[in-house]
Amino acid sequence: MLEASGTSTAPRISPRRTPPTWLVVAIACAGQFLVVLDVSVVNVALPSMRTDLALSAQGLQWVVNAYAIAFAGFMLLGGRAGDLYGRKRMFLVGLGLFTLASLGGGLAQEGWQLLLARAVQGLGAAVLAPSTLTLLTAAVPEGAARARAIATWTAVGAGGGAAGGLVGGALVDGLSWRWVLLINVPVGAVVLAGALLWLTESRGGLRRRLDLPGALLVTTGLATLAYGISQTESEGWAATATLVPLLAGLALLGLFLLVEARTAAPLMPLGLLRLRSVASANVAMLVSGSSMFSMWFFMTLYAQNVLGYSPLEAGLALVPSSLAVVLGSKAAPRFLPVLGARNVAVLGTLVAAVGFGWQSTMTADGGYLTAIMIPGVLMMLGAGMAATPLASLAISGAAPGDAGLVSGLINTSRTMGGSLGLAVMSTIAASRSGGEDADPAALTDGYALVFRTASAVLVVAALLMWLWLPAKSPKPEQRASSTD
Repeated sequence: MLEASGTSTAPRISPRRTPPTWLVVAIACAGQFLVVLDVSVVNVALPSMRTDLALSAQGLQWVVNAYAIAFAGFMLLGGRAGDLYGRKRMFLVGLGLFTLASLGGGLAQEGWQLLLARAVQGLGAAVLAPSTLTLLTAAVPEGAARARAIATWTAVGAGGGAAGGLVGGALVDGLSWRWVLLINVPVGAVVLAGALLWLTESRGGLRRRLDLPGALLVTTGLATLAYGISQTESEGWAATATLVPLLAGLALLGLFLLVEARTAAPLMPLGLLRLRSVASANVAMLVSGSSMFSMWFFMTLYAQNVLGYSPLEAGLALVPSSLAVVLGSKAAPRFLPVLGARNVAVLGTLVAAVGFGWQSTMTADGGYLTAIMIPGVLMMLGAGMAATPLASLAISGAAPGDAGLVSGLINTSRTMGGSLGLAVMSTIAASRSGGEDADPAALTDGYALVFRTASAVLVVAALLMWLWLPAKSPKPEQRASSTD
C-alpha cells in the first residue's frame, strides 16, 4: 500500500499564490455538479438504452446502481486519499477517470460494456467528490461565508441531480442516449484545465496508509446486498437466489466493520462515529437519501411510461423541481441562525414528506400541475432545505485533518442510502404493478406505493433527526480527530 509522507497534522498548502475564493468555489462546484448530474441524467435515457442494448428491466436498474454503488463504496477511500495525498491531486485523478469512463460508456455496444463504464464512472466520482467539498471548506473561513459556500455546493449538487432529467431529455431527443454520457467529455476537459491552472494543493498531512481491503469489502458488500434486494423483484424474498446474496452482503459489511476496528489505519475510523454530530448527520443522510434518491427515477418513468411524455418533455416537466431544490439549498443558511441546523433539517424533511405523500395520489391520467409539478416542488424544496444543515453539522464536528474523510462519509451515506433504497423501491413497485411491461394503471399503482412508502420513511427520518441531531453545531474546542 502507498503511504503518505509528512507528520504534521496541520493542513499544508503549496506556496503558489492563492487563487480567488470565488474561483475555488466555482471549480469545486463544477466538479460536484458533474458527478451528481450523472446519478440522474441517465434516467430519461433508460427506455432508449433498453431498446438499443436489449437490457432487461433489472439491467436498467443497474445502469443507475452500478454508478451509485461504486460511487458510495469508494468515496471513503477517495476522501482519505485527498487528506493524505492532496485534494487537488485527487480532484484531477478522479475527474480524469470519470471523463474517460464517460467516453467508454457513450461508445458502448453491449449492455455489459455500459454497466462496466458506469461502475468506472462511479469510481472516478468517488475520488473526485470528497475533494470538491474539502477544497471549498479549506478556501473559505468558518462562519457565515462558509455556510453560504456549503449552501452553494449543496445547491449545485442538488441542481445537478435535478437538471439531469432536462439535460438528458434534450440530448436523447436531439441526438441519442449516448450523448448523456459523451457530453461529460468536453465539459470534464474544461474543468480539468481550470483545476490544473488555478487550484492550489492542500492535504491533511497525517501519516497513514490507504485501507484498500476496507474499500473493497464495503463496496463488494454494498453491491452484493443491492443485488440481493433486486433479486426479490423476480425471485421473492425467500428464494435461495435472494437470500444468498443478501446474507453474503451483510457478512461482507460485518467483516468490513471488523477490519476497521482492528487495522492501524482504517478507512472508516469507528472512533469518528462517536462524535454525535458526525454520526447523527450521516445516519439522517442515509435514511432520508433512501427515499429522496428514488424520486427522479420513478417520476421520469411515470412521465414517460404512464403519461406518454417524450424524454425532453419529461425533463422539462421536472424543471420546477430542479429550481426548487436549488432554492431550498440556498434558503437554508438564512434559517440556520434563527432556527438552528437541527430544526431546519427536520423542517425540510417534513416538507419533502408532504410532497411524497401528495405524489402517492397519482393517477394514470393525472394532470401536470397536480400530478408532477406541485408535489415535485415540495419534495425537492424539502430535500434542499435538509441537505445543507446536515452537511454543515457533520463537517463542523470533525477535526481539520478528517475533513476529506467526513466529506466522503457524507456523500457515501446519501448515495449508499439512495442506491439501496432504489433497489428496495424498485422491488416494491414491481410487487404491486407486476413489472415495467404492465399496463399504465398497474404501473401507476406500483409507483404510488413507492411514494407512499417514501413519505413514511421521511417522517421516521424527521423524528430521528429531532431526537438525535445536536441542537447546536460543535464549537472548535469540542471537535475531535478520529485518532483521539
